[in-house]
Amino acid sequence: MAATSVFMSTSVARLTTTPSSSTRNINFAVVRCMSQDQQPSTKTPATPTTPPPPPAPKVSTKFSDVLAFGGPAPERINGRLAMIGFVSAMAVELSNGQDVFAQISHGGVPAFVATSLVLSVASLVPLFKGVRAESKSSGVMTSDAELWNGRAAMLGLVALAFTEYVTGTPLV
Repeated sequence: MAATSVFMSTSVARLTTTPSSSTRNINFAVVRCMSQDQQPSTKTPATPTTPPPPPAPKVSTKFSDVLAFGGPAPERINGRLAMIGFVSAMAVELSNGQDVFAQISHGGVPAFVATSLVLSVASLVPLFKGVRAESKSSGVMTSDAELWNGRAAMLGLVALAFTEYVTGTPLV
């Protein structure tokens, strides 16, 4: 914390002796230092003032902003679809013994399209109203947990399809 100083010289008095004695002129000067310290004052005000809270950031509800590459919708919607897809694929494999490709070829496309439409609309409606998942999350069910679970489900679904393609058999 640097401090800057300004020195000022002020003339205080001029002492002159009488003519009968030897003449002496004595000038006194007072030097004052006015320090401009950049540290906060140590005095506490009588009433503590707290700074006002920052204004809430404006949430864009434009279609291009919601569905942008870095927007709130794409990763959430894909993660939610992947979570449903992974659980359904594993459930059908356990019950029927069909791999992912057999499930898709035996009528899985209409169910996938219907699920995708319903989930996408359900995810987009709050975003277009300006409500974000971050504002509604608390406790264990946070928006970050949903993102990480969605990412894991996306990787799991791709790994499941790749493993079944390479081996040619269902995983379970």
